[in-house]
Amino acid sequence: MSRLLIIAAAGLGLAACGPKKPPTPAEAAALRPADARLAQLYDASCKACHAQADTGAPLVHDHAAWDPRWRQGEPVLLDHVVQGYQAMPALGQCASCAPDDLKRLIRFLADREGDGR
Repeated sequence: MSRLLIIAAAGLGLAACGPKKPPTPAEAAALRPADARLAQLYDASCKACHAQADTGAPLVHDHAAWDPRWRQGEPVLLDHVVQGYQAMPALGQCASCAPDDLKRLIRFLADREGDGR
């Protein structure tokens, strides 16, 4: 019996190591930065596309969508936001965003806040 429990526990532990399931559109829409100013910028400029699955934009905190983009490097992602890229409008339609705001928003969207990655 104890072997069965050990095997079951190991299986559950390994299952938890798999990739995170992307958020549903409802879950994505509910995600907001903790910082009030950043949350306001996100709500005004990012949320319309990054919380809606049918826009083609990577959903907020969707690691499967963001990890390949993140591997390009933060400077490339920032350039895509500033210049516009594919369907992404220049500055992400955030005329009031400073470069540091954009960096923080990118980190929030990619779920990379404060982890040094």
